[in-house]
Amino acid sequence: MHAELVVPGLLAAAQGARLPAAELLLARSRRSRSERRSVEGWLQHAFGLEGALPAGALTALARGAAGEGFWARADPVHLQLLRDQIVAVPGAALSVSRGEADALIASINRHFAGRLEVHAAEPLRWWARLAEPLELAAEPPLEHAGRALRPGAPGEALAESLTTEIQLLLHTHPVNAAREERGELTINSLWLWGAGRTPEGAVSSWESVSADDPVALGLAHAAKHRARALPASASAWLERLPEEGRHLVLLDALRLPLALGDAAGAAAAAAALEQAWFAPLLAALRSGRIGMFTLHVPDAHSAVSFEAIRGDLRRFWRRARPLWEYDE
Repeated sequence: MHAELVVPGLLAAAQGARLPAAELLLARSRRSRSERRSVEGWLQHAFGLEGALPAGALTALARGAAGEGFWARADPVHLQLLRDQIVAVPGAALSVSRGEADALIASINRHFAGRLEVHAAEPLRWWARLAEPLELAAEPPLEHAGRALRPGAPGEALAESLTTEIQLLLHTHPVNAAREERGELTINSLWLWGAGRTPEGAVSSWESVSADDPVALGLAHAAKHRARALPASASAWLERLPEEGRHLVLLDALRLPLALGDAAGAAAAAAALEQAWFAPLLAALRSGRIGMFTLHVPDAHSAVSFEAIRGDLRRFWRRARPLWEYDE
């Protein structure tokens, strides 16, 4: 079996931390570099989709709701005015309950009936069906966390008008009034991105895709592969996989702490991946449960892949070294 991992941010997150199993796997692997991409861009390229990534349609597809029409992601965010600029706090950095999400979405759908219909894949990942095509951002809010937002580009006037109307509605919503009373950041806007129709022609050589990210799961559905929820560990993942075939897992727990500049949180998340994933996969490669291990690290800092077979573990002269040394 070929076990293939995508772990955006791994090399950057491991600054100052030692991860023995991951370090040994990478030291004994063959390394290759490619074009730097966000994880969404990497997934789009891996599944052979041209043009803009239709993240909204893929999210709907992952939840069995896609069909005809124009779709977009509509993720909840908090926009914060700092001096003379606006920065985005992504929903992933906020604590949003299912009840809060349902109440906000119900109000949005009543107000925008016939123009915008929002659904929640989960409390922090929403998608929307739009009445008409709009030019929207191509990247998720995590890619812009803590950075000044640019003014709207030409052709985005309709999207800006819609976003402004959403913000006015959310400003006085009871959910946000309650959040303010508790000292929590409000959900004062939606990040509309990833517009498009349900894609056709997605292809890959994987037999299954395991992830929390509905975009990755939607791509698996589009390519007619098995889409699986992300298990807690590599051991649990391997238990339900066949002895043969090529299988992909997306581990994106490092993206949020890195986006927020939380070095301690990123290091803790990397250590958790070491225990739950890299150590069991190293053992599985040694025992022959998997015949090949591949790791992809796509992000703004690096675009590098590592690949090893069982026999590569015998290359004892290739000493393990800290992961951050690969982040060139």
